[in-house]
Amino acid sequence: MTVLPANSNSITLHSAMNKLIAGEHLSRQESQEVMGYIMKGEATAAQIGGIMTALRIKGETRDEIAGFALAMRSHSDHVITEQANLLDTCGTGGSGIHKFNISTASSMIAAAAGVRVAKHGNRAMSGKTGSADVLEALGVNITITAEQAAQCLERIGIVFMFAQLYHPSLRHAAGPRRELGIRSIFNMLGPLANPAGADRQLLGIYDRSRTETIAQVLSDLELKRAMVVSSHDGLDEISISAPTQISELKEGVVRTYDLAPEDLGLKRHSLDAIIGGDSAENASIIRSIFDGKEKGAYRDVVLANAGACIYVGGQVDSLVEGVERAVAIIDSGAAKVKLEQLIQTTGELGHVS
Repeated sequence: MTVLPANSNSITLHSAMNKLIAGEHLSRQESQEVMGYIMKGEATAAQIGGIMTALRIKGETRDEIAGFALAMRSHSDHVITEQANLLDTCGTGGSGIHKFNISTASSMIAAAAGVRVAKHGNRAMSGKTGSADVLEALGVNITITAEQAAQCLERIGIVFMFAQLYHPSLRHAAGPRRELGIRSIFNMLGPLANPAGADRQLLGIYDRSRTETIAQVLSDLELKRAMVVSSHDGLDEISISAPTQISELKEGVVRTYDLAPEDLGLKRHSLDAIIGGDSAENASIIRSIFDGKEKGAYRDVVLANAGACIYVGGQVDSLVEGVERAVAIIDSGAAKVKLEQLIQTTGELGHVS
């Protein structure tokens, strides 16, 4: 194990482990250094597993999450683009509820509404189908390079960035994460490390007790606007089956409140009504929404989350207006057009040598 030069701001993995086991918190700088060891391959599988477990038992703090996220960002590949007014809809997953790909569908509606969208995502971790899986099933080329991703965003106002291509250093933690099989700080990091540096975000999280902490971390990471959402029925989305707890970051201030489906002018549906399937089935659900054939729960839950994207993206002044705009986007066929543009543009870029 490589040890950083001795100074008052450095910490070894061994001393970090001892602090965490004793129930002490790491500073932001210490957390950044610990994650740096992991990203550089200088931590053993046992050390990574120990850090993950100790943090989980103690409870990760705002500074610890921010420090890990900053280190992950520094070791990532980046999409070079204008970062202002750029939205991500990446969430943590981990809800254990096999819903269809709500945030993926919402991102395309937001883009059709004029929001610049740089969606970050991966293959399935906790559900059956991740955003990468469903987009691939829809015909999107998910393996374009960072330079091509920037071109795609410039051309059509939306791009998908496949997490595996942008965070190669996370491979060092893949084994311990898989073998431990527990929710850990790594579940929270993906949404905090957008490769294009998005400054706006709708972030779903599985743990309702952490919405405010994550919103504060997003503030620390200098996001301009964000909503961190977690529903009372266990979704890492805005739910149409129960109230959703929202911690909203706006003008540097975090405000937490509950939002019911009725507050958005939407009907309640059972949670079972939004369950999805494999990537082909979820792709079919999204196409049916965009084609105007789906008028029930699938459409309504997308409207709720797309409305929030449009609101966070600064296109409207309220969530209700965001939902109304999302309705108009679907009904006009603009969402379907945006999906076809994404398929065509990524396909064309992928064939450029």
